[in-house]
Amino acid sequence: MACPEARAVSRRAFLGRGAASLAVWSLLPKAAIAGTRDPRLLVVVLRGGLDGLAAVAPVGDPDYARLRGSIALPVSGEGAGLALDGFFALNAAMPVLHGLYQKSEALIVHAVHTPYRERSHFDGQDVLESGLAGVGRIDDGWLNRALAHLPSGGRANPRGLAVGAVLPLVIRGRAPVLSWIPKVNNVPLHDSTVARLMDLYARTDPVLARAFAEGMEIHRVAEAGPAKSAQPGAPGQTPAARISREFVEAAEAAARFLSAADGPRIGVLSYNGWDTHANEGPIRGQLAVRLAGLDAAISSLHTGMGEAWKDTVAVIVTEFGRTARVNGTEGTDHGMATVALVVGGAVKGGRILADWPGLRDSALYQGRDLAPTRDLRSVLKGVLGEHLGVPNGALASDVFPDSAGAAPLGGLIA
Repeated sequence: MACPEARAVSRRAFLGRGAASLAVWSLLPKAAIAGTRDPRLLVVVLRGGLDGLAAVAPVGDPDYARLRGSIALPVSGEGAGLALDGFFALNAAMPVLHGLYQKSEALIVHAVHTPYRERSHFDGQDVLESGLAGVGRIDDGWLNRALAHLPSGGRANPRGLAVGAVLPLVIRGRAPVLSWIPKVNNVPLHDSTVARLMDLYARTDPVLARAFAEGMEIHRVAEAGPAKSAQPGAPGQTPAARISREFVEAAEAAARFLSAADGPRIGVLSYNGWDTHANEGPIRGQLAVRLAGLDAAISSLHTGMGEAWKDTVAVIVTEFGRTARVNGTEGTDHGMATVALVVGGAVKGGRILADWPGLRDSALYQGRDLAPTRDLRSVLKGVLGEHLGVPNGALASDVFPDSAGAAPLGGLIA
């Protein structure tokens, strides 16, 4: 059963803010991003703590099979991991990601973690999204602060995009954000509600009425074209098909917005359900199903971005990893280091970046976890600097305060 804490995002809900976000985004002037280039960035947050040792398994580590026991990925036969570099293998539920890796459009960073060193979902997600060096009270996130430091002189729209039922901390802040709630979240916007709002704004505030009308045009863009995902309530839909639909619908919406000629260029979405305390099932169970859903989402983003894929980077992160050993319910508990995935046509991929600490008992963090050897902020700084042109000074002082010791990781962008 998942921890109640894994629902941390609910306490951050900005329900009711979506229409206002549409209006503000529509009214503000266009700005530039990274000179004359037109890069796109999507941040994907996996809430609950992804088991990095199950997603990208160090099958070449002599202690891996011993520690993982019944949930270790086999090296051959059914469920065998997809070979990456002779030491690591990708979970077999992710063939699309494996194909992008082989095309040098995906890279994997292993044994990575934020500065957080405890085991609370609430605090771990706050540190991941705030960009702070530790737990602290803050109302904005690192991705929103990065928007304020984009270089001028280009043609792209640097407005933020949030796909989901709530506006996550990582993209909250002073910069304007467009929020979009997929149908799968079951938060309906009825035609009658739209008509009443249009009438109200027309009578009381013509400027807001015009902005709302432009916002509804954004709605039209998001709805344009048939979705590849199954529709809600499809007869006979299995749990795996439902999860895949949830993942794919959000990715399709993100792709429509980010690839639109005048759309936002920086966005975030999140997927819940990665808190695998019991019956983890990385080969045929619940984790394999969610990894397959994530793989389908990556495929939808790849397809949906079209020609813009060459300018796209998606960074997939989580608040912490899982314990190295399996618990008594065939699951894993809150751990420490994990993996981050960087995919896209703009990525210098086909590589695994890992200062591997090893899985022998003496190398485990507190005797139980994969030890962190790389600061996730270094990865994020590298992407923001190389891909979006955010200055190093701003990255160290404002976007990620107190992070001078986490130098930007270079060479991530092709």
